[in-house]
Amino acid sequence: MAAIDIKVPDIGNYHDIPVIELLVKAGDTVKKDQGLVKLESDKATMEVPSSVAGVVKELKVKLGDTVSEGRVVAVVEADAAGAAQPKPAATTPAVAPSVSAAPTATAAPATASAPKATPASGRKPDVECQVVVLGAGPGGYTAAFRAADLGQDTVLIERYANLGGVCLNVGCIPSKALLHAARVIDEAAHAKDFGVTFGAPTIDVDALRAYKDKVVGQMVKGLAGMAKQRKVRVVEGTGRFASPNEIEVATADGAKLVRFEKAIIAAGSQAVKLPGFPWDDPRMMDSTDALLLADIPKKLLVVGGGIIGLEMASVYSALGSAVTVVELMDQLMPGADPDLVKPLQQRLAKRYAGIHLKVKVAKIEAEKKGLKATFEGDGAPEPQLYDRVLVAIGRAPNGARIGADQAGVAVSDRGFIAVDRQMRTNVPHIFAIGDLVGQPMLAHKATHEGKVAAEVAAGEKSEFVARVIPSVAYTDPEIAWVGLTETEAKKAGVAYGVGKFPHAASGRAVGIGRTEGFTKLLFDEATHRIIGGGIVAPNAGDLIAEIALAIEMGAEAADIGLTIHPHPTLSESVGMAAEVYEGTITDLYIPKKK
Repeated sequence: MAAIDIKVPDIGNYHDIPVIELLVKAGDTVKKDQGLVKLESDKATMEVPSSVAGVVKELKVKLGDTVSEGRVVAVVEADAAGAAQPKPAATTPAVAPSVSAAPTATAAPATASAPKATPASGRKPDVECQVVVLGAGPGGYTAAFRAADLGQDTVLIERYANLGGVCLNVGCIPSKALLHAARVIDEAAHAKDFGVTFGAPTIDVDALRAYKDKVVGQMVKGLAGMAKQRKVRVVEGTGRFASPNEIEVATADGAKLVRFEKAIIAAGSQAVKLPGFPWDDPRMMDSTDALLLADIPKKLLVVGGGIIGLEMASVYSALGSAVTVVELMDQLMPGADPDLVKPLQQRLAKRYAGIHLKVKVAKIEAEKKGLKATFEGDGAPEPQLYDRVLVAIGRAPNGARIGADQAGVAVSDRGFIAVDRQMRTNVPHIFAIGDLVGQPMLAHKATHEGKVAAEVAAGEKSEFVARVIPSVAYTDPEIAWVGLTETEAKKAGVAYGVGKFPHAASGRAVGIGRTEGFTKLLFDEATHRIIGGGIVAPNAGDLIAEIALAIEMGAEAADIGLTIHPHPTLSESVGMAAEVYEGTITDLYIPKKK
């Protein structure tokens, strides 16, 4: 018997991730790839798997500990077969954390070996095509449309009646419609500062919900029209692979067999639900439930202070709910630099009923008068009743739900599918994109991957080579960042310099009464090339694109500073931040260092 140290594998650019759950105890028998402990970061939950089968001799961590790559979490005494197993492979996170530096691969390695494919059914297909796309979210419909544009006979399989997936129907688009309403409410209240006073808003929940649905409907109609124009055939139903070249679709009219030459898997992800909570109670919500806007609770508890949780908290707070946010880590939005988050947290602290960091929701009990939450951690509040509870701790991939093993496609123990830079899986004619290939679970990443997959499937030379992928929190103020963060640069020992321009010196920011934010750029000290940046301000999500482009193009500080930006705008703060780094700024007085 060999005692094997099980260590935290490569988890990207994340460090000091809290342990939120112990999945085994000393004496338990575990299988290879079985999860031992669960970790949680912003938009991410992940398990550390055992690299061998055997018996757990000792757990080296406890609840609340923070771990990084290489930390030993357990000692497993391997059985005879397990002792010969290779060293641990990198685990794929259950909800992939946002990356801010250029990825070296599109996905983490799968932890499962390739399964043996099922032979072809021999049945006559109901539908035949050159390219089939499984899933019609932003990545899926983009892949299907691009494949059709390249002359491929394309079929798009979608389980819902409308195209667009989670993002369009119950995610990005409806949430932004509601966030717009919240912003208007906040701006109307703020108008009294410059002499314009409005009465207290009257919230018509039915009308607001109808507006949100109208926005979604307009987008859905546009997608359906483009599918028709491109002659992309849509099959409505739930698809599962039946063999390497067949997908069986459960439709309202019975099972249909789709035979294809090439496939692109774009099956997305689903919200993570913490075990032990009373999910059968309708007052418990995930992000999809929250967007239904069933009512406006007087007291709302948001579990998870990441992007999704804070966005929905912003909506419900503006509509009149007393919002309490509980976050396990020591700051809101853990993936961002603390200085970016600080202006947002200060603003929210004045509006919310409570923001509790380093606190865990230990238990939720369904009672007649509400949901009773019990907390653990430093400064944890007393148990309280809430009208509704929103759990927003990330999303889990759907790779294990599509019968991929029937096609011989390798899927990790957490449901991720490994791909190369051309988005190919281990089966050469099957591609995968979006949430289930790891890295940040973001629509704008999926669309680019979808184009690459479609182009390669059509015989073109293409690969996914994005250096950086921006992240945006559509809170008020918005927070956006891209490339290397200061936290990551310090931990990696990168020699960097910072150009930071406070919006208190921006004429535009002063004019709109929003001076709490700033623009920050990071430069490589040796080359003066930009390597990262962040913005906290209204419309930061729109402004971050310039920084992303600058990183992609390898721009130096002088390139950005000498680019003439329009005045007075918030966008000129990007140029001025570069001038701060260069020492040429005139809109601030910064004494020269002696």
